[in-house]
Amino acid sequence: MAALFAAGGPLEIEIGPGRGAFLLERCLAAPTARLLGIEIRRKWATVVNDRLAKQGHGARARVFAEDAGLALGRLGPCASVTRVFLHFPDPWWKKRHHKRLVIRDLLLAEIARLLEDGGELFIQTDVPERADAYAALCRGVSEFEPFGDAADDAQLTQNPYEARSNRERRADADGLPVFRLRYRRRPRKEPLDRAP
Repeated sequence: MAALFAAGGPLEIEIGPGRGAFLLERCLAAPTARLLGIEIRRKWATVVNDRLAKQGHGARARVFAEDAGLALGRLGPCASVTRVFLHFPDPWWKKRHHKRLVIRDLLLAEIARLLEDGGELFIQTDVPERADAYAALCRGVSEFEPFGDAADDAQLTQNPYEARSNRERRADADGLPVFRLRYRRRPRKEPLDRAP
């Protein structure tokens, strides 16, 4: 992944940046970070990538049109990512659409592989049932430990990253509660295999 960016610095991934508000603000909030967006909709990947370039962030921030469930497995090396962000994923409600859910066991396993020891996974939703489901899935990943406001709890009351997604802005404007979960990658017990 480092070959994609001219500048060094911590690497952060946003899965599903949509219209890109979070990535654009995060470029300003974290001026040394390298930012990679993975967006399944080609149109928005192109639009946001162009915006990043026009604002002078193209050397350290890019968006690729890809399914994150497929893309993460091809990324490497292991333990090379500082943070992964998922903002308001999984808008599908019907049971027949559950096969399209973004946050699943395999995705979380790939995130755990890519995160450096102490790296962070941040998830937001405005749907309480989804927050409960994500928390249950993350509890099943032994590499993650809760890293919220209180010990042994993943919940955060505020977004600590000085950047908001388009959906987060809308939820705030509409007065909707936002459920935020943060996890930290536990230290690896065995020597690191840097292969993808």
